[in-house]
Amino acid sequence: MDAIVVGIDVSKDRLDVCVTPSGEAMAEANDAAGVEKLALRLAGLTPALVALEATGGYETLAAAALSAAGLAVVVVNPAQVRSFADALGKRAKTDPIDAEVIARFAAASGVRPKPLPDEQSRLLADLVTRRRQIMAMIVAEEARLKRAANRQLKKSIGRLLAALRRELETLDADLDKQIRSSPAWRIKEQLLSSVPGVGKGISRTLIAELPEIGSLDRRQIASLAGLAPFTRQSGKWRGKSFISGGRASARAALFMGALSLRDTIRSSRPSATNSSRRKAQDRRHRRDSPQTAHHPQRHHSGKPTMAPTKRLTAKTVALPLWEESRAAERLGGRGRACRSRGRMRVILPGGTEMATTRPAGPPSPTSVGGKSGAALASPVRKSEGRARQVPRPRRDEAASGRRSGWG
Repeated sequence: MDAIVVGIDVSKDRLDVCVTPSGEAMAEANDAAGVEKLALRLAGLTPALVALEATGGYETLAAAALSAAGLAVVVVNPAQVRSFADALGKRAKTDPIDAEVIARFAAASGVRPKPLPDEQSRLLADLVTRRRQIMAMIVAEEARLKRAANRQLKKSIGRLLAALRRELETLDADLDKQIRSSPAWRIKEQLLSSVPGVGKGISRTLIAELPEIGSLDRRQIASLAGLAPFTRQSGKWRGKSFISGGRASARAALFMGALSLRDTIRSSRPSATNSSRRKAQDRRHRRDSPQTAHHPQRHHSGKPTMAPTKRLTAKTVALPLWEESRAAERLGGRGRACRSRGRMRVILPGGTEMATTRPAGPPSPTSVGGKSGAALASPVRKSEGRARQVPRPRRDEAASGRRSGWG
């Protein structure tokens, strides 16, 4: 014989009841008299389980009265019930149909009755909820105060904020009294407050909204709080894991505790001294500044390229450089030229140097490189650390030397 399971769809004014497997249906008012009458009728049926759908607190009176009458009562998740109805293919949605779906869901899913919170636990949960509502109103009014431009509006918002803060202090005092009334709650609050980042507000929220804490393992309690990431995989596809579901109020409280702990850790780190901060800034500056190529008019590493008394003019910089470039061009680009006290030494491959002299006056750019420019002197060959004069080669010998591999 199948066990009798009762499903109850709860609304603000009425309780729709369906008894399975007989399919009997009934309805009662959602008040003290209607709940008492329903408890007497169900006691005669001796059901194995009575399932109610959570409906924003409207189910509290019926669940408490039926549990006090000795019936096994369980409050089920409405999202799970809706998914079960979709799986059954029930598109229509009415209160009697919902009561039948709840009864069939309770029988098929195998949910087990759990002890309902007592009056003190319900009062603590209500006080925590009310405190959360007051905090939300304070945050909203403070945001309005920042945007208000009229003086009268600011005064009105200020009066309301003062009243809300007084009410918040009263609620905190009531919560302290409620926690002190239970030794178990006091011990649990002390244990939770010992965790870094968890204070009185978070610990009381967890006691009220997550009473299962301490009786479940870490995976179960994380899933119940909505903090356990769920795997998403199908075949070769691997999706990202996300957290979802759970009790939003407990999850939000734990999130704020994690944020405060992160800020505390950052503020407790030792700050760098002024000298080390300057050194770090210098390193960043040297790393980020671009390295420029060498240029005679740019000074590198504090070493000037010219005497400080000389000015950077075309006569002191541009003209000698132009002369050197012309001398190098005269050699066909096979050597390099360097300047030294009015004379230029052109260093050819193989160590051969050719010295050039300038006329008495500074030559003009048009004359340098012509017949009136610097005259080639006798080549100077380095040998054993001393320079000795060698005869200047004839034109045909210079040509044969170029062919022999000087370039």
